[in-house]
Amino acid sequence: MINRDEIIEVGFYNKPHGVNGEISASLDVDVDVLGRFSCLISDIDGIYVPFFMSSVLPKSSFAALLTIDGINNEQEASLLVNKELFVLKREYADICSDEHCDEMPLDYFIGFSMIDDDLGEVGKIVDIDDSTANILFVVQRSDGGLVSIPAADDLVSEVDTDKMVIAMSLPQGLLDN
Repeated sequence: MINRDEIIEVGFYNKPHGVNGEISASLDVDVDVLGRFSCLISDIDGIYVPFFMSSVLPKSSFAALLTIDGINNEQEASLLVNKELFVLKREYADICSDEHCDEMPLDYFIGFSMIDDDLGEVGKIVDIDDSTANILFVVQRSDGGLVSIPAADDLVSEVDTDKMVIAMSLPQGLLDN
C-alpha cells in the first residue's frame, strides 16, 4: 500500500484525448523526466493507485499526452480527469537532480520529522497549506494537535533527506498554545 508521505505531486491530469484512452497532463517536472519514473500514482477513492505508462508524447516542456496501461477508451480515461499526478518520492530524489529540476517542491517534506534548534522535536509534517501567499507546513505534534509553521527558507537550518528530518530555527513563541 502506498502512503501519502511516500509520494510527491508532479502535476495533474487534464482531459481525455482521442478515443483510445490517451489523457493530457500538466506537469511540474520537465516532460522528458516523466518517462523515467516507474509509475504514476493517483488517489482513487482514497487509495493511492499506481498506473504504468506505455507512452509519453510531449506537447510542450511541461505538458504531455499519456497512454496508461489498462486505460483503453475515453470513458476509462475520464476517471482520471483533474486528479493529481504523483510519483514515488524516493525516485523523485534520484531522477530530479539539479540538472532536471529547479528545486524540491514543499510536499517532498510530507512525512519528515521537524525539530526546532532550541526546543527539539516539534512533530511530523503531515501536509502543506498553500491556500494563502504564506505557505505553511502543517505539523502533527506528539499530543495529536496540529500546528502551522511558516515554510520559509530563512527558518530552515538543516535538511537531512536520509533521516527525513528538517531542522528549523523557529521564532520564539510560535509553538506556544
